[in-house]
Amino acid sequence: MKKYVLLGVVALQSMLLAAKDYPASLFGIRNDGVTLNTRSIQFAIDYISQQGGGRLVFHVGRYLTGSIHLRSNITLQLEEGAVLVGSLNPFDYDKKMVTALVFAYDQHDVAITGKGVIDGQGRALAANVTANIHKGLLKDLFRNDRPEAESRAMIINFRNCRNVLLRGVTIRNAASWVETYDQCTNLVLDSIYVDSKAFWNNDGIDIVDCDSVAVTNSYIDADDDGICLKSHDPSKFCNNILLRNNTIRSSANAIKFGTASLGGFRNITILNTRVFDTYRSALALEAVDGGFLENVLVDSLQSYNTGNFLYLRIGERRAGFKGRLQNIKIRNVYAEVPLGKPDAGYEYEGPIEDMPRNLTPAIVIAGMPDVKISGVTLENVDIRFAGGGNPLFAKIGLDELDKVPERPAAYPDFSMFRELPAWGAYIRHSEKIEFRNVKLVCEKKDYRPAIVLDDVHGSRFGGTQVTEPGSKKQVVFQYKSSDIAVK
Repeated sequence: MKKYVLLGVVALQSMLLAAKDYPASLFGIRNDGVTLNTRSIQFAIDYISQQGGGRLVFHVGRYLTGSIHLRSNITLQLEEGAVLVGSLNPFDYDKKMVTALVFAYDQHDVAITGKGVIDGQGRALAANVTANIHKGLLKDLFRNDRPEAESRAMIINFRNCRNVLLRGVTIRNAASWVETYDQCTNLVLDSIYVDSKAFWNNDGIDIVDCDSVAVTNSYIDADDDGICLKSHDPSKFCNNILLRNNTIRSSANAIKFGTASLGGFRNITILNTRVFDTYRSALALEAVDGGFLENVLVDSLQSYNTGNFLYLRIGERRAGFKGRLQNIKIRNVYAEVPLGKPDAGYEYEGPIEDMPRNLTPAIVIAGMPDVKISGVTLENVDIRFAGGGNPLFAKIGLDELDKVPERPAAYPDFSMFRELPAWGAYIRHSEKIEFRNVKLVCEKKDYRPAIVLDDVHGSRFGGTQVTEPGSKKQVVFQYKSSDIAVK
């Protein structure tokens, strides 16, 4: 996979080096932050495309625009000090499957590079969308007192493109999802900076049914999922994805697969990742819409101040379509799950009502009675958990595990089962689970055991170390489980 992506990068970089530069000023594109440049920027893109391709170079200044559409062999080069600014008028944006500032559909060899900025001005834009809905000028379901995500402009929307490169740019303040890459091949996002806490649905990076993707050396600060892999098409899936050397903060999940998981996810490698101040899970892998999730390697992950470290889930949000989740390897991890709300004080915090009164276990692995999560290995994992759970809040004890709800059709989230009777790891409807050199440290005494197994089979917990002040509880509690080895 890495070889394929790197070959594509070399080919695309060779194209960029050979490309002719065209300054934006050549086309009368103004950098005063007031003049609306949509038509002149689009003319420049179309003209350069007709000449065989090249780079449209933006120098220092603020370039106001509505929706623009990239063509094959075109690079937007944003020099340091250049800011591409999204219009505040909703009628300046085009809508395809969604609304966006920068589109590329069915193109190849497209890029956005440089040390400049793309600013969607999302909060003000969303307010203007809302105002037009109230005026009756825009039709929208307007659920939860806000416009639908598709009515608010994301910043980047690329679909069915090949050889795509984003490098060095800062992307901020989307009115919806920040950037979505759908059914693209050979996609490279390198050294980008995402800062988007402007409105709802601000996923930092959405990768949908793409093949051969590398997201490297990037920083994502988003009020929704940081890096989110999705599968919208039952006939397609995310394949050969590399996430390496990224830092993520989120008011939802840091790295998440699969709220939309109709097709699936295969061959995913996540290396050298740092997560901090994240409301939900550092890592959430979900097969809940009938698709598959398999062959995932996570190595060298550090997680600080998150609501949960690891959440694995099989669900059935579409009746009759049950997911598959197998062959997951997670190693060399340090994680801290503290008391309190990890994203407290941030704009658009995660909802307080979603938080159980007792901290959810650091690890939740939850399959279904007839579809088990299979083949999960955790190796060299060190987890620090706040502890201090209050038994007076507990809804379910160890003698009534059958009362833990299944909730197959519910929206997946680590806290969806509310108070759970374990503090380190709650594992249910699973098989072939293996812990190797896993250290679980509880800072304050908790009424719950470290590990609870419910309908777990053929699993090994070798070298598991548990530290809890004053505790004499058994480390692993088993219920309806078989062939379990604890050393």
